[in-house]
Amino acid sequence: MTVTLKKSGPVDLAFTAPPSKSYTHRAIIAGALAEGKTTIFRPLVADDTRLTARAVRALGVSIEEQQGRLIITGCNGKLKNRAETTLDLDNSGTSLRLLTTLALLAPNPVVLTGSARMQERPVGPLADALPALGGTVEFLGKPGYPPLKVSGKLTGGAVTIDGSMSSQFISSILMAAPYAASEVAITLPAQPASASYLDLTLDVMRAFGAEVARDGSERFVVSPAARYQGRRYTIEGDYSSASYFFAIAAICGGTVTVKNLAPDSVQGDRQFLAALARMGCTVTYGRDSVTVGRPGELSGITVAMSSSPDTVQTLCMVAAMAATPTVITGISHLKFKESDRINGTADRLRALGGDVSVDKDSMTIRPAPLHGGTIDPANDHRTAMSFAVLGLGVGGMTITNSACVTKSFAGFWDALKEAGVL
Repeated sequence: MTVTLKKSGPVDLAFTAPPSKSYTHRAIIAGALAEGKTTIFRPLVADDTRLTARAVRALGVSIEEQQGRLIITGCNGKLKNRAETTLDLDNSGTSLRLLTTLALLAPNPVVLTGSARMQERPVGPLADALPALGGTVEFLGKPGYPPLKVSGKLTGGAVTIDGSMSSQFISSILMAAPYAASEVAITLPAQPASASYLDLTLDVMRAFGAEVARDGSERFVVSPAARYQGRRYTIEGDYSSASYFFAIAAICGGTVTVKNLAPDSVQGDRQFLAALARMGCTVTYGRDSVTVGRPGELSGITVAMSSSPDTVQTLCMVAAMAATPTVITGISHLKFKESDRINGTADRLRALGGDVSVDKDSMTIRPAPLHGGTIDPANDHRTAMSFAVLGLGVGGMTITNSACVTKSFAGFWDALKEAGVL
């Protein structure tokens, strides 16, 4: 399926942010491990979150899907698989990584695998850490990459793990840690990538009753004395998905309001709004909404985005429309995402007339006259959505394989249609 975007603007639009993908993944896992019943209200219904739910079902957890909610009967940390179980997580890196440590709570080995692209996404640092906690990891293909077989028991103890490639390695251990036989102490030798997602992980863990002590982003200690308890839990709106709507205001001019957003959210992608403000946009917070306007010309900025990785491509699109250069740093880990989002974004912008240079950990985007074209997102949902937004500013932009957005935001194209810009 292809979608063609026409030039729009100035705009005066309102959208509703979909539920957070990151919170939904973690709430499903916490609810699955908890004692008693959990009802998750407003979960994100998307390809990735379905994969997480399907995986925990395969490990013996009951999940009932109802309109606007999931009802989970927790296993109290005692997963059930009668034989070796294979979990095919397709292209959901979050699912595979978060479930890798959880597999140590199953009585029989668990094989975690996925798509061809998933088998190019490294998981070595997490696999290297698990033996210190009682696990055994066997790579079934290329060392350091899925598929991998996990067996053993989560005994607990002290572990040092490199999170410079992904904070999900740390989140994986954190989420399962309350069910270790003894205290789990995690030490990070360097600042992790996407560190804000650790705040999000701890937010969910504590909401379900876990106790975690932390020393910044250097050390985390999880007690086995406080485990997850079933509860009623509502998923907040997703700032990553909302970024595309905010970018419409920045790129096309005018005003966009997005509802269903918590103004005090710990989501790192909320920093996208601060970047827009520095570029010349106005940002106004309501009780559960945010409004972005662009009254004048956009100016380029220099900005570190290690803690807001899912909005890097969106900001690149805004930067391509600015009057002065923008330098985005802290992004080396983006080459390990669903696609190489650094070089892939640069190459696609150049094909549209953009002036872009890439360094190991940064990207510089300079003013240049842009034109329309055809964008193949290489099955990357965020590439499809970010270039679609740029298409509204440039016109004549065709996105192929547009259905790949179902990975995180199945209603994206419908939202643009309802707003009248598609």
